[in-house]
Amino acid sequence: MARIDNVLYTGRTLTRGGRNGSTRSDDGRLDLALTPPGAAGAGSNPEQLFAAGWSACFIGAMGKAAQRLGHTLPADVSVAAEVDLGTGPDGYALQARLTISLPGLERAVAQTLVEAAHATCPYSKATRGNIDVTLTVA
Repeated sequence: MARIDNVLYTGRTLTRGGRNGSTRSDDGRLDLALTPPGAAGAGSNPEQLFAAGWSACFIGAMGKAAQRLGHTLPADVSVAAEVDLGTGPDGYALQARLTISLPGLERAVAQTLVEAAHATCPYSKATRGNIDVTLTVA
């Protein structure tokens, strides 16, 4: 298990009503209605929020890797994250696919940055060995 010696930031939310409720951060910057996946109407769901958080964190991890390795991320870097909710032998489970676009970088450099980011991104670390993850350099 990963251990934290120095807390850099704590995200705080209060969720009421689960998938049919709402979630709000303590600073008010996040204030969302929640709906089950595929439901009509306004609102997001935990899978979308997880995908958004992971993709943003992954881009940050690639930026750190690029700095360390003497490269620059392209301004139009993107990560398309897909998080599936499904069922398996042990009940409900997740799986994910990240499609990474690093326009203008040589494929070998892009692949190196993606692998380095996957090794250091906290979301990648949290999911490693727990869910199926597919990484694709577009």
